[in-house]
Amino acid sequence: MKFTNDILIILLAIILFAGCATIKGNTIAEQRQYVLDMRDETLARLYDDKPIAKEQIKKAAGYGVFSKIGSHIFLLSTGSGYGVIIDNKDKKPTYMNMMTVGGGFGLGLKDFRVVIIFRKREDMEKFVEKGWEFGGQADAALKSGDKGDAFSAVKSVDLDIITYQLTESGAALQATLQGTKYWKHKDLNF
Repeated sequence: MKFTNDILIILLAIILFAGCATIKGNTIAEQRQYVLDMRDETLARLYDDKPIAKEQIKKAAGYGVFSKIGSHIFLLSTGSGYGVIIDNKDKKPTYMNMMTVGGGFGLGLKDFRVVIIFRKREDMEKFVEKGWEFGGQADAALKSGDKGDAFSAVKSVDLDIITYQLTESGAALQATLQGTKYWKHKDLNF
């Protein structure tokens, strides 16, 4: 009985935590700025951790930065979030939503950022218009604020991209195959 109660508490925490993956702001302008601020903070952290990423982004067709809340309970992994794709040609932002579903072994709950660097224009355009990515992921994370550490390995099987994950907080030990659906945000795009 105790085990069942623990599982219910974990499930409730995951549902409540997943609701945090929303864009904040009362107006469209505030929501756009919230996403762009998340992008700027994430890139600054990435450049500190992986200086080569700055040059990779500069040479790329474009890049995306996403904020994601992900959970994994035994065989099922899910996640949701939001972000922005920047076309390096015209610097125009495309605001996006995302949802992930996958399967594999693990247990965890994570708040993290994903930076996707598109080496080829056609892959970036395919991503923005069709919005699917399939891949595998392995995680080991125990992090809260500046304390703890995280390791992630991510590989896309359908796009020529470079992906970085930066864990904000959470605990996870998992290995999954997953699909992520990205789509244009219905209100934030021009």
